[in-house]
Formats: sequence, C-alpha cells, structure tokens
Amino acid sequence: MSQSVWDATSLPNFTDVDVANIEADLEKLLKHNQSAIDACVSENTQPTWESLVLPLDQLHDDLNNFWSPIGHLNSVKNTPELRAAYNACLPKLTQFYTDLGQNKALYQAYKNLAESEAAKELNQAQIEALTQTIRDFELSGVGLEGEAKKRYGEISQRLSELGSQFGENVLDATQAWSKLITDESELSGLPESALAQAKQMAEAKEKDGWLFTLDFPSYMPVMSYADNAALREEMYRAFATRASDQGGDIKFNNAPLIDEILALRHEMAHILGFENYAELSVATKMADNGQQVIDFLEDLAKKSKSSAEQDLAQLTAFAKDENGVETLNAWDMTYYAEKLRQHKYSISQEELRPYFPMNKVLSGLFHVAQTLFGVDIREEKEFDSYNKNLQLFTISKDGEDIARFYLDPYAREAKRGGAWMDSCRTRRRLSDNRLQLPIAYLVCNFTPPIGNKPALLTHDEVTTLFHEFGHGLHHMLTQVDVSSVSGINGVAWDAVELPSQFMENWCYEPEALAHIAGHYETGEPLPQDLLDKMLAAKNFQSGMQMMRQLEFSLFDFRLHMEYQKGISVQSVINDVRSKVAVTTPPEFNRFQTSFSHIFAGGYAAGYYSYKWAEVLSADAFSKFEEDGIFNKDTGARFRDTILANGGSRPAAELFAEFRGREPSTDALLRHSGIAA
Repeated sequence: MSQSVWDATSLPNFTDVDVANIEADLEKLLKHNQSAIDACVSENTQPTWESLVLPLDQLHDDLNNFWSPIGHLNSVKNTPELRAAYNACLPKLTQFYTDLGQNKALYQAYKNLAESEAAKELNQAQIEALTQTIRDFELSGVGLEGEAKKRYGEISQRLSELGSQFGENVLDATQAWSKLITDESELSGLPESALAQAKQMAEAKEKDGWLFTLDFPSYMPVMSYADNAALREEMYRAFATRASDQGGDIKFNNAPLIDEILALRHEMAHILGFENYAELSVATKMADNGQQVIDFLEDLAKKSKSSAEQDLAQLTAFAKDENGVETLNAWDMTYYAEKLRQHKYSISQEELRPYFPMNKVLSGLFHVAQTLFGVDIREEKEFDSYNKNLQLFTISKDGEDIARFYLDPYAREAKRGGAWMDSCRTRRRLSDNRLQLPIAYLVCNFTPPIGNKPALLTHDEVTTLFHEFGHGLHHMLTQVDVSSVSGINGVAWDAVELPSQFMENWCYEPEALAHIAGHYETGEPLPQDLLDKMLAAKNFQSGMQMMRQLEFSLFDFRLHMEYQKGISVQSVINDVRSKVAVTTPPEFNRFQTSFSHIFAGGYAAGYYSYKWAEVLSADAFSKFEEDGIFNKDTGARFRDTILANGGSRPAAELFAEFRGREPSTDALLRHSGIAA
C-alpha cells in the first residue's frame, strides 16, 4: 500500500495568509506555472500519462493550494483589504485559465495521448479524465482564432468580475440594513431564542434593545412569529429588494449587472457555436438538451400544481376563518403558515430547537455516516484556525485516515449567507506514487450559541447540515486517484446534488432521529408525540414549496434559453409565475437581484439541477426504504457506486448500477406527499 500524504503541509495556514502580498505571490506562481506548462508541451512529442497529465495536475494543485484558503477567507471573513486583493487577483486567474483552455499545443498533446497506443493501458478514471479534458478545451474555445478568440477572453474576464461584484453587492446590501427596537411590546410572538439572539447582537454593537438584520437566523423568526405586521412588512421589503433599485443603497443595485451578465453569456455561447447559454450549460450535464430540461420542469409543475393550490386554499381559509384576514400579503404568508402548522400539528421549529443541540446533531450525523458507510470521524484539536467556532475533523476507514473536513457552522458579520461545501484539497495520486487525501470546507449560517446555552438548531438547520455533509461525503469518500474526476470533480452538475439531498432523508427517520436528537439539558430523546407531529408536518405545504423551486428553475433556464438583446428580466419571471406560481409576490419584489446561485455561484442555466438530482436522490433512498434505512450492505453499495466513483463514470450509469434501473419521479412525488 503506498503511503498517504498527511502532514503539516496538507492543511492550509489561514493565519499565514499575507493579504499585502497575495497579488505578487499569485503573479509569481502563475508565471512559474505558465513556463512549466510550455516546457511540458514542448517536451511531449509522444505524451504519456506520467509525462503530460501528472505534471500538469501538480501545477493545478499548487495553484489550488495557494488560492483555496484565500477564496475561502473572502467568503467567511471578508475584510476591505482581503476583498481588494481578491478582486485584483481575479482577472489574472481568469486570464490564466482562459489561456490554458485555448492552448492549442496543450489540447493537441491531450488528443495525441488519447489516440496513442499508451492510452490503451489507461484505467476507466484516466480515460474519462482525458475525454472530459478534451471536451472542456473545446467548450473553452480552443478552436477559436483572431477576433473571436480575443473576444472570448474579454468576456471570460468580465464575467468573473461581474460574478464577484454581484456577490459583494448582496453581502453589502444585506449588512447595510439593520433595525434596532427598544420597545419590547413591538416584538410580541417572537420566541425566546430570537429575542435572546437580537439582544446579544445589540449588546455586541453596544446598544440597548434588540437588533435585527437580514441574515437568515435573524430574518426568519420575524417572518415566522412576529405578531407585528408592520415589522414583518418592513423586513420583507428590505429582504426582497436587497441589491436592487427598489430599496436600500442604489450603489448595490445588481440589476445592471444581471443585464450585462446575460448579454455576455449569450455572446459567449454564440462564439462557441451554441444557440444560447442554456444549450452551452447542458453540454456538460446529464440532460441531453434544453428542451428536455424544460419538459422535465413543466411535467413536475403539472403534477404538483393542484397540490400547491390546495395548500394555498387551506392557508387562505385558515387566515380568514381563524384570524379574520381577508388578504394575505407576502409578509403574512410565512407567519400564517406557521400558525396553521401549529393549529394542524401543534408543532413549531422553535419547539424542536431544545432537542437539537449542535454537538448531539453532529454525533448523530456521524453515527449515520459510520453505520451506512463504515467510516469513523474524530475531531482534531490542534490546527490553524480563523475563528473560534471553526472545527476540524478526520475521517478514517478500517483504521486508516482517508479525509478531513472543516466545519464553520454559525452566522456572523462579514460572512457570506447561505450554506455550501467547497473543496480544499482533492484526492489524487502524486508522481512519487503517494496519495494526497481530500479535504473539504463545510460552511453553514446557523443561529450561534446564545449566552451560556449551546447552539440549538431548528430541524430545518439540521437538514441543511446533513445536506452539506452529503456534498462533503461525495468529495471525501471518493476512491478515484485522478484529480479531475476525483470526488465532486467532473460530476455532471445536475447530478452533483444527489448525495446531498439523499442524506437529508435520515433527518425524518425515527431510527436515525434517536441518535440525532436529545434535549440539551437532560439528554432525553425527542418525545414520541413531538416526533409524530414533526413527521406528520413533514410535507406541510410541500406543493407550494415544490412550485417555488420550479419557479426559480424555470426562470433561470428560460432566461438563458430565450435571451435576446433588450430582454426584460422582470417580464420573464412574471411570465413564469403566471404559469406555475400559485401566489404572486408584490410589484416591488426583486428576488433576482440577490439570486446568487445563478449570477455568482455556478448554477447559471443549472438551478434545475436541484430538482433533477432530487428525483435521483429520492429514488436512491427508496432502495433503503425497501432494505432498511441502516442496511449496511445497501449503504456500502451506495458508497462504492455513487460516492467512490466521483466523476470517473457517467452519473446515469452509476445510478442505474446502484438502483438496477433508470430513475423515476414517483419516489420524489411520494416523499413530497404529492399525488401524481
């Protein structure tokens, strides 16, 4: 067995990141890499895997290991100095990768290797890596000449700047708004946890009273529980108009950026010979073409709409009969939905919080992973950290370390909202035959610990943690040694959500909840009546939730598919809503200006992937429903087909191997409580 790389150099040193020298250090590294690539190409008249791919993988890895902690810190500990350095580096990185993608000699070297006698000796992962690399050269405009080539480079540069600017505007617009309340009577209905958090935030700013922000752990309790309709409206308006021309500081307005991003993506697709950006996006996905995506989404919408209409009718009737409300405003929906949930099931997320302390949830999550996939997880105490709440864990299997991950769980200032998993290191075989082990970043924005209480999660937050950990497992349990198809690399984007959405299922299984839930003071398990109510409420308003996700997916895909000069983004979303939405947001709502997934986060013409992969994950989980949710053999099979193979084989093939057939939407509709 060859030795693994697991030493001090395998972890990033966050505290050593020298912001003042980032740009100069990057320039030096890029210059070195460019020279090394040129030398590698000129020496490779008869390329082999060892002479061409391994040295280039090493260069790519060196660059990733330099840039990964910088990109990570820019997301989780943003400062003006770091932001300036990060933005100064983006054009240089973009230029480097654009030149790389259009390097004809390098492209030819890869093609020569793929067509050589030596290629017959390559394994499945190596062949797939070559196939994908050659495809990616072609999608990066390697065949372009003259003006088209120059223009492609300019577009790539500008798009990377615009994506970064979009994300910054959302962060800045979110942080620019806050509301201090000094009269407690204005806060009736809010649970103790939300009041304590708002109090703690006010104290941190040396203010008296309760401070609210647009960060989700602060925003959501107000929308769900505050009896004060004026406060709900004020916060809803602020949230729904973030980074737009409808509210807040106009300098954060993302609308002009959206117009420019769409125009440039469309132009880029044309330069590469595609009709529109949606077709370019689908070229690397499981879906065969754009029409298949539209058909898939519209079919799900057709099957789910009546369920959503019933949800809305029920909510409207409840608000009217129980509360005398004639018209449900957008800022009333969550509030009355929470009241209806209480009315029907006598349960709220707040009631569940005491049973989901962070440490118990983590040990339950690790128990699930251990039982299903045969791994052990231990916490490391000594490591370089950028925040007191950051944790580091090592995963081992059969007594041998195989991966590590960082967990950064809580919301705070200067940290991007949402939850995500990112790659820190990729598993790969080095030229000296040692194995580099994978490392992941898992980032969430949960309600932090308050006072001397531990962090208490809502069940929704528990589900988010399982989701991100699923992405992490995909990255960390890979058995592929070729970096470009190892872990999540090279996985079709519309299949990348399969493991993450798959893991969420255990949050609803009594057998798993016995390990995940336990009262933070007494350790007592989730009482049977609360468990029954929680499971009964699982599909509460799932029809409306389904239609909301389909609305976002259709908006994203149609925007990129139907783009033409002068298109009105608002008119596209209005048209989508007229077809699939059961409620229409107010005129001022500008959700698109903070839709970072598609304008700053890699999901452009790909947001449908969540639903596409949810069909796969629900169907995969139904195998566990048949065999037992902790069936070790089925768990090992999921690990060894879906997780271990990474991007080394097509996702459709891996799914069919695990399930024994093609995927079906039946399980998703059944899990969502929607009768097809």
